[in-house]
Amino acid sequence: MNIFKKTILTVLAFLFIIGNVYADKVKIGTEGAYPPWNDTDASGALVGFEIDLANELCAILKHECEIVPQDWDGMIPALLMRKFDVIMAGMSITAERQKTITFTQGYATEPATLAVMKGSSLEGMDTPNSINLNLKGNDKTLKTITSALAGKTVCVQTATIHQKFLDSGDVGSVNVRAYKTQDEVNLDLTSGRCDVALAAAVAFTDYADKSGKPVVLVGPTFSGGAFGNGVGVGIRQASDSAIGKRDAKILKDFNKAIDKARKQGIISKLAIKHFGFDASM
Repeated sequence: MNIFKKTILTVLAFLFIIGNVYADKVKIGTEGAYPPWNDTDASGALVGFEIDLANELCAILKHECEIVPQDWDGMIPALLMRKFDVIMAGMSITAERQKTITFTQGYATEPATLAVMKGSSLEGMDTPNSINLNLKGNDKTLKTITSALAGKTVCVQTATIHQKFLDSGDVGSVNVRAYKTQDEVNLDLTSGRCDVALAAAVAFTDYADKSGKPVVLVGPTFSGGAFGNGVGVGIRQASDSAIGKRDAKILKDFNKAIDKARKQGIISKLAIKHFGFDASM
């Protein structure tokens, strides 16, 4: 009987702890190296659009949150290993990622684009302003880009939607050079080690504004297909276990908080502050 009681008490204590971890603190993983989405300032503090948004969402949820840095290429593995509870790191919602994790609704758009240095032969590329790879009718534009990139070295951050697009063959066989961070991509673009780079448009405009380097956006902005359907909060897939049910509750609560932040204009305000335009969804 004593053993039975001890077992019951142990199980109840475990469930109490699991139930109260979320009540006490939510850990949010971010890269801290993808401005203006997320960055690290000179003092070592995490800053940027998603840092501000994370704090606003946690205030709406009335939960204490801790934002922790994580290298981009280990972001999803770290989430699955429970190093943190959610991802807010400019992560686009794609079908490929949804095989491993789940997402909230999108909170911001992240159109991608090519960038070159002023004076590049790629300036003035004759394409539409934007293309959505979920739609038909992009063949002519993709052929133009394929021809323009032939023989060029294209730089991207590793393990990103941008690298996946270049590896897909949609713009031919491209000489891709991958880097650990977007900062490294920017530096090698401006130093001439890259002919062209592919990333979120705001990653280039933010760098150009802060560095004064003559970075020029070329070609269309890309969305859909490998580029996904907006940026959302990444969360572990729910399960029937106590921890899995906790993840399901976090997903539900963050969706509600995003809804509220959108209706109150918080996301729009933060997007304009950090991006210079309203990228909210």
